Amino acid sequence: MTRIRRSLEKHWYAYAMVAPVVIVLSVLVFYPLVQGIWMSFTDINEGNQAAEVCRKALGGKETCSPNPDKWQYVGLGNYADLLTGQVGRFWPQLWITLIWTFACVFFHYTLGLALAVLLNREIRGRSLYRVALILPWAVPAFVSAFAWKFIFDRRDGVLNAFLGLFGVDPIDFFATTASSLAAVIAVNVWLGVPFMMVALLGGLQAVPAELYEAAEMDGATPWQRFTNITLPSLRPVSASVILLGTVWTFNMFPIIWLMSRGGPAGTTDILVTGAFKAAFEGLRNYSLASTYGVLILSILIVYSIGYRFFLRKQGEVW
Repeated sequence: MTRIRRSLEKHWYAYAMVAPVVIVLSVLVFYPLVQGIWMSFTDINEGNQAAEVCRKALGGKETCSPNPDKWQYVGLGNYADLLTGQVGRFWPQLWITLIWTFACVFFHYTLGLALAVLLNREIRGRSLYRVALILPWAVPAFVSAFAWKFIFDRRDGVLNAFLGLFGVDPIDFFATTASSLAAVIAVNVWLGVPFMMVALLGGLQAVPAELYEAAEMDGATPWQRFTNITLPSLRPVSASVILLGTVWTFNMFPIIWLMSRGGPAGTTDILVTGAFKAAFEGLRNYSLASTYGVLILSILIVYSIGYRFFLRKQGEVW
């Protein structure tokens, strides 16, 4: 207690500055997180969440009585039901989530790196290109989703109108699982590439030009300079943006929900859209949605720890 008191007396101003942030995070993040974890161990839903059931008598007087179907503690029952497929579609949704995340992050990184390398050179109109390529990142995701949904629309879409000029019949891009998933991946790639490009461009500008000059004098080809100087120099930046991109994409709700709503027939639902449907469609099953959330969080924590361990084994201190 003496050490704590001395620390408070010596660094009181630091604690005072940090306190508002801690309070805001506790209210907006930690409390809902703890509540969600607790709800995943219950069977709470829209019908049994109330402790009392109130009815109006003929005279207008309201009478209340204990709810006989009040929610109960069920332990790991929700997890067992979800993971065994008795409720929800966890494993198909996880598979789609992994495909969605891998494809998006792969194209985010590769296209972002290609554009960053291009814009790191002295080319005419470079500033204009940078602004134009950053614009998709500046537009809110839901606005982009609605715009692209109009582009892909079967009847009035711009893309089908263009294909019609060549005699191609209108295509329903959301009629099959493959085409629907490809459409939403394309839109998310369009949204995510600017972030990767900006981050990697910043990393490229920190690479000393002398390294390239020395390699060129030694007769290294452009590809050799890229693989032996550019990529190793970008490892710290790449590690961070790939991790962030994976977490963001894994939980990217607006694009899939606003464009395809997980269709056709829920075959392109990812885990977060599955959680949303459990919480807000039909009989709102808050406990099932919370179970989804805890499992999503667990998967991302395990991935982050494994990713960090892999980087450490590769010699990256991160």
